[in-house]
Amino acid sequence: MKTEDFDFELPENLIAQTPLEKRDSSRLLVLDKKSGVIEHKYFSDIIEYLNEGDVLVLNDTKVIPARLYGVKETTNASIELLMLKEIEKDTWECLTKPAKRVKIGTVISFGDGILKAKCISEKEEGIRVFELIYDGILYEILDRLGEMPLPPYIHEKLDNKDRYQTVYAKNAGSAAAPTAGLHFTKELLEKIRKKGILIQHITLHVGLGTFRPVSTDDINNHKMHSEFYMMSKETASVLNNAKKQGGKIISVGTTSARTLETIMNLYGKYTECSGWTDIFIYPGYEFKAIDNLITNFHLPKSTLVMLVSALAGKENIMKAYKEAVRLNYRFFSFGDSMIIK
Repeated sequence: MKTEDFDFELPENLIAQTPLEKRDSSRLLVLDKKSGVIEHKYFSDIIEYLNEGDVLVLNDTKVIPARLYGVKETTNASIELLMLKEIEKDTWECLTKPAKRVKIGTVISFGDGILKAKCISEKEEGIRVFELIYDGILYEILDRLGEMPLPPYIHEKLDNKDRYQTVYAKNAGSAAAPTAGLHFTKELLEKIRKKGILIQHITLHVGLGTFRPVSTDDINNHKMHSEFYMMSKETASVLNNAKKQGGKIISVGTTSARTLETIMNLYGKYTECSGWTDIFIYPGYEFKAIDNLITNFHLPKSTLVMLVSALAGKENIMKAYKEAVRLNYRFFSFGDSMIIK
C-alpha cells in the first residue's frame, strides 16, 4: 500500500489557526462506516450518537510547555529543544535544533542556568537524549521557561494556553494535545453522563511521531515513534463489563484508539497496565477494542488518515474529506470534528 494513496487536496486557508470561542461550537461531520452516509451537525449534537451503556474513553494526558530556548554553555550558540518523552526520571528525548551543534557532553543552559540539559546520547532525525539538571519541581520550572509546543502549521500566537489543553487534562507529559478532546466542555460531559453514558479515562503521552507525514513510499516501511500509555483497573473493569453487555466503546481521538487497540492486542481484554506502544494502524487492520471514533481532520499522507481509513474504509474517508473541503470545514488541531459511527 502506497503513501500516495492517502493524499488529498487541502487549501491552506482551511488549516485552523486559532480555536473557536466556544469549544463545542465546532462543526461535526457524521460518517456511517457501513453505509458511507454523511451528515453535517455541530459538536454539541454529539450526544445524539451516544447511548445509555456506551463508554466514552478520553485521553487525560496534559501538554507540558515543552519548547525551550537556551544557549550552549561553551559558545553561547542558540539551541531549541522540544521535549518529546521522558525515558526515565530526568532523562528526556528531545527534538533538537540545530542538532548538528549538539554532541554527547554538550550542556545547554535555560533561564540563566535555572535548568540545564546535558546531552548523553545522539539519535536520528535531530533527536538527542538529555539528562536534566535543576533544583525544585521540573513542571514548575517548565511553566516559567517553556512555551506550548503548537504544531508547525499553526502560525498564530495562542492567547490562552489552556485552549491547547482538554478540560479534563490531568497527567502531564505530552508534546502535543489529543486534539479530538478539545471540543468537549465540562457542561457537555455532564449532559453525556446524565444520559447514562459512562466516561472513562486512559493516558497516552502524545509525541510528535503521531502527527508527522509518512516519508516512505510504501507504508509498510514506516516506523512509528513509541509513546507511553496507562490504563487503570477501574477503567479496564468498566470497559470489559460494557463490552459484555453490548455497549459500544467510543474512543475520543486516535491516541485513545491506539492505546485501547494496543492493550487488546497484548492481553485479549482490557486490563490494568502501562507500557510503550508504537502500534501503526492502517487499512487491513481488524479493530478489536473500539466501535466508534471521535476525531479531527488530519494531515494528508499521515498515519492518522491511515488509521481512520482502516476503521471507516479508505473510500468513505476520502469521500468525507472531499466533502469537508467543499464545505470549508476547518482542519487539524484547532479544526472541526468527525464521528465515525
